[in-house]
Amino acid sequence: QVQLVESGGGLVRTGGSLSLSCAASGDTSSTYAVGWFRQAPGKERKFAARITWRSGIIDYSDYAMGRFIISRDVAKNTAFLQMNDLKPEDTAVYYCAIITRVQTGFRTPNDWEYWGQGTQVTVSS
Repeated sequence: QVQLVESGGGLVRTGGSLSLSCAASGDTSSTYAVGWFRQAPGKERKFAARITWRSGIIDYSDYAMGRFIISRDVAKNTAFLQMNDLKPEDTAVYYCAIITRVQTGFRTPNDWEYWGQGTQVTVSS
């Protein structure tokens, strides 16, 4: 079992930045990748970014590319999502997720095994 705890959400103005953290605990030795998703009220959970744990391969969604930066600290079992130039449409609950096996896909929630509880990000106009 893996437990994930996100932090770093909050209220920010348009154009501002936030840095989210995802701390993993439990049986993390088999972590293959960490991903970030977001879910706005009444909408589906959408992929933002992912990073493979050992090799550091990174993928972004179209909306995250160029504004968000995903990273990880293997020694601290923590992943990060730096979000820059935030817009009101970025308002959502942000979730991190982990998978412990090689992924064939990663852009849908069903591609991931473990989830955190989420952290709210609100961007005011």
